[in-house]
Formats: sequence, structure tokens, C-alpha cells
Amino acid sequence: MKDSFPILKTERTSLREIEEKDLANVFAGLSHPEVIRYYGVSYSSLEATRKQMSWFKEGKQRWWAICSLDNQIFYGAAGLNDLDNQAKKGEIGFWLLPQFWGRGIILEAVPKIVDYGFNQLNLHRIEAFVETENANSKKVMNKLDFRLEKTLWNSELKNGKSISLDVYSKTNLAFKEDEF
Repeated sequence: MKDSFPILKTERTSLREIEEKDLANVFAGLSHPEVIRYYGVSYSSLEATRKQMSWFKEGKQRWWAICSLDNQIFYGAAGLNDLDNQAKKGEIGFWLLPQFWGRGIILEAVPKIVDYGFNQLNLHRIEAFVETENANSKKVMNKLDFRLEKTLWNSELKNGKSISLDVYSKTNLAFKEDEF
């Protein structure tokens, strides 16, 4: 699944491959208490964050750095993980550094990634698992026309506490069954 990494552009952003030079920014995001509050991983040092940088390069995911068009400002990251060629599905994820929250950046970037998943990776389904308490991500899912399918009550332990996850999905309406 690792071909040349595409650069995706929106009106205000450039989505490019996450590179080694992004280590400090990834650490800034994935160590920030407000970012990791509802996120699945967190890191306490730059060195520990290298594990995440390696994960970005693995074949079962395709993640982008979300940057300004001139590539001078790093806003956050978004992508598809747990890509499954046989089932034709993947999971969407995203995060932004807090100083860029509320600016519509995710609403602009994620549709490009969804389009890439459907049209370049030939996915039939893109899922999102959102902690039920994460009101902001739930709003994003609704604005991006992801459908709430169900809630997985008390389905995971996080920091010693049971949490529930809302499952959202979007399917590729142009998907051809004979390609499945």
C-alpha cells in the first residue's frame, strides 16, 4: 500500500507526508493535555515520540502533516489507519495543536483524506471511533456527514477508567460491488 506519498491541497492547507523534521511538532501535540485528553496515545519525551513517527511509516496507515500552504506552519495531523485491503475499509483520525482549534482546518483537510481513501485506495468504508465525551470530534463527524452507527458502551479502559466509543462511518457511494 506504500506508493509515492501524495500531497493533498485545500484552499488554506497542504497535507504532506509526516517527516522526521516534524518530530517536535508531533511531540507538542501528542504530549499536550488537551490534545491527548481524547486521543489514544500520548508521549512524555521527544525520544518516546519516535515510536509514533515509526508508526506513521507503517503500511497499514496513511497519515499527513496538516500545514499552511507555504509549509511554514504545522497545524496537526490526520490520516487513515488500520487500512484493510480485503475488507476495503480504514479508520480516520485527526488532531490539531490547540492554538489552531476552531478555525475549520479539520473540516477542510479531512474531506481530502476521505476522497483519497475512496478514490485512490478504493475503500468502501471509512470509520471513526470517538470517545462519547468528545463533543468537538462528534460535531466534526456530523459536519462531515459521517453517520453515527452505535455506541460501544464501556468498551475500553483508558487511564484506569472505562470509556465508551461512538462509532461513525461514511461509505463510498460510487463503490462497485464487483470490485469488492
